[in-house]
Amino acid sequence: MVDKETSADSSPWSPQHTYQEIRNHTSISDFLLLGFSDHPEQQPLLFGLFLGMYLVTVLGNLLIILAIVSDQHLHTPMYFFLANLSLIDTCFSCTIVPKVLVNTLTQHHTITYTGCLVQMYFFMALTLLDDFLLAVMAYDRYVAICLPLHYTTIMCPQRCLLLIASSWLCAHLLAFSLTLLMTHLMTPENHTSISDFLLLGFSDHPEQQPLLFGLFLGMYLVTVLGNLLIILAIVSDQHLHTPMYFFLANLSLIDTCFSCTIVPKVLVNTLTQHHTITYTGCLVQMYFFMALALLDDFLLAVMAYDRYVAICLPLHYTTIMCPQRCLLLVASSWLCAHLLAFSLTLLMTQFSFCASHSIPHFFCDLLPVLKLACSDTQIFQVMMFAEAALAGVVPLACVLVSYAHIMHTILRVSSAGGKHKLFSTCGSHLTVVTLFYGTVFLVYFQPSSSYSAGTGMMASVVYTMVTPMLNPFIYSLRNRDMKGALWRLLACRKCCIL
Repeated sequence: MVDKETSADSSPWSPQHTYQEIRNHTSISDFLLLGFSDHPEQQPLLFGLFLGMYLVTVLGNLLIILAIVSDQHLHTPMYFFLANLSLIDTCFSCTIVPKVLVNTLTQHHTITYTGCLVQMYFFMALTLLDDFLLAVMAYDRYVAICLPLHYTTIMCPQRCLLLIASSWLCAHLLAFSLTLLMTHLMTPENHTSISDFLLLGFSDHPEQQPLLFGLFLGMYLVTVLGNLLIILAIVSDQHLHTPMYFFLANLSLIDTCFSCTIVPKVLVNTLTQHHTITYTGCLVQMYFFMALALLDDFLLAVMAYDRYVAICLPLHYTTIMCPQRCLLLVASSWLCAHLLAFSLTLLMTQFSFCASHSIPHFFCDLLPVLKLACSDTQIFQVMMFAEAALAGVVPLACVLVSYAHIMHTILRVSSAGGKHKLFSTCGSHLTVVTLFYGTVFLVYFQPSSSYSAGTGMMASVVYTMVTPMLNPFIYSLRNRDMKGALWRLLACRKCCIL
């Protein structure tokens, strides 16, 4: 029991109030699965029926997998997809039927809360994966029947692996996001509510605000106009309709959206000295910030791969980097980035904020907001570092491996002119990669307990404002084709005006 005086004096932000709210949550440890029948005499029949179906499913699919793996004649895309489908069906049965058999045999129909969520997650993931794989198999049959002369080129091993990997990744990310949403729906709604956060920004001195406003406004306008010019130049010039410039146009679009996610709110706060942001607005800003940052990360890896193929495998470039593969790489990057950002944002909505609501930052970044939560954030931190490894370390490893091969190829070129030409094609991209990864690793690859607000803000300015602003200059000033396209675009606009 809590003393009346203590209860009356405690505010909504007090530790006593927080403890009481956390302690009074309703907890559910088990669910009851009613099953098919309550008649005991029917249970042996049901058990035998389900057991037989389960054994036939598992043994049949395992035989198909073993036959495909052991027979060299079946090492084709069609049978590769069939082996994956059999593996999925086996896992699908193992997710549901063993629990049904145990419940039918023991007449103990309960399932734990955690067990229910785990079963739900794998059920959704494998169902979605089955759905994606059937679509992939239909595409494989379409190419085999309608485009037989191009079948070996289109359905090459790399593309088959990419299709399977994308299907597995998308299915698991979708299932994970839905499972997280389910845990949120099952959570009682008596958390402490916060309607606004306070973004402290850079300076409390009013005399410095006009200077900061002018600086950020100038950077924002240069970023948006510069990146839009890059996009217009690539779209309008037929000579730039190549994979490299297609990826560059996407990068410019992402940088434009990235700046529009953060800088307008910073400008409004600096100009009006009204530093609040709503709870919903903070989550929306956090979502788009994470999605676009992850997308930038994936796209830089894709661009590094494109440069590797262009320099190290020039004779196969048009085949490997065909339009379909370029679209697939960009679409996969967009999808994965948004799903990863959605999962973290959804997990963030489950936290209660019962301490200070002042964020020592100029936008709703993950680590500063996380430090305000009074809930247990260990699972979130594990998730954050896992996603950072998936979406940060893996693309960076792809970039490093690609550039290792590129440097090896460049060093083997005998002429100095040839070395300079090859290096100039990837020098711009390497500069952008260094700027982006250097600041991101400085901020996010550290425990939240050792996070420094000052260092975090300065590093954040670099990758949220400086890098998107510099990208158009880096790619246009070091690229003769891009400079020519920009001059033609500006000349065309000038003629139209006159």
